Amino acid sequence: MLMNSVRSPSPQVVVITGASAGVGRATALRFAREGWCIGLVARDREALEAVKREVEARGGSALVATADVSEADTVFAAADFFANTFGHIDVWVNDAMVTVFSPVWDMTPAEFHRVTVVTYLGFVHGTMAALRHMRPFNRGKIIQIGSALAYRGIPLQSAYCGSKYAIRGFTDSLRTELIHERSGISLTMMELPAVNTPQFDWARTHMPRQPRPVAPIVQPEVIARAVFDAVRHPRREYWIGLSTLKVILGNIALPGFLDRYLAKVAFQGQQTKAPVASDRQDNLTKPVHALHRTRGRFGNEAAEKAVVVVGPAARIAPILLGGLLLFATGMFVAAAAGRSRGLIRGRRIFPGR
Repeated sequence: MLMNSVRSPSPQVVVITGASAGVGRATALRFAREGWCIGLVARDREALEAVKREVEARGGSALVATADVSEADTVFAAADFFANTFGHIDVWVNDAMVTVFSPVWDMTPAEFHRVTVVTYLGFVHGTMAALRHMRPFNRGKIIQIGSALAYRGIPLQSAYCGSKYAIRGFTDSLRTELIHERSGISLTMMELPAVNTPQFDWARTHMPRQPRPVAPIVQPEVIARAVFDAVRHPRREYWIGLSTLKVILGNIALPGFLDRYLAKVAFQGQQTKAPVASDRQDNLTKPVHALHRTRGRFGNEAAEKAVVVVGPAARIAPILLGGLLLFATGMFVAAAAGRSRGLIRGRRIFPGR
């Protein structure tokens, strides 16, 4: 059976997609500190080799496999390679993603398809690959790197938000199937806040100014620690960051208000003041070699710690009301300050006299 100890006589094996940068890279380095064997998956072999060296410098061991997660056969081949070499796969972390910052009407169908096939179907392919090697032994843990945007769509990232919603639905369906067959395989979805990763430097954009994460922001190592904890203590979902808690609970309580609030603040909130460079490269269809790193360029805003709760479950019941009140109070104060003559549901907030 899968051991809960962080160290075991036989090193445990984790496979991570999207391992060349950001959250995936930080997660690989977190497992390396505990002596795990790590399968690194991404499109850029040179970047993966750099991560491999970092893993080995921290006490882990690593193998690399180049694969585009949108292509199922390459993901299955990578899983076979890791399982055959390491002997087994204990944990699989799906993290690979791409996005496009754009209103829907400025995106092409090909762009929307590409985001979906990588960010959603890439998780499906990774999960299928993991199941092929876990089900014969009736053990294993699959971690889906999700987002608060799996519960609440925001402007300018419709394809990405749709993919995160789809991952949550897919994962819930699969979980019921595993329960039905009394499987020993666990599924956990990590719902993330904004994270300081390189994606904002290499994501495709059709906006006039450079993309940025919506504050508040955390460092990718915060997520890596939570992923490692989720492997040791599997639960249905982990909600990371107070902003994630507020977004999920706020959308349950006040979805219509959140529609209007995000329409007002999230366009500007996802752009810096700097214009998009004419020669800007993006990683939608191919890697941008020079930008592979763990952290992005918003470190001066990013927190090193975050609240982590297990949800949705009885454990968050004591803070549910408080969270809703906190969200509602903050949103209404912000809205009132920004528009004294705004309309809500066709009625003036402050009727004129």
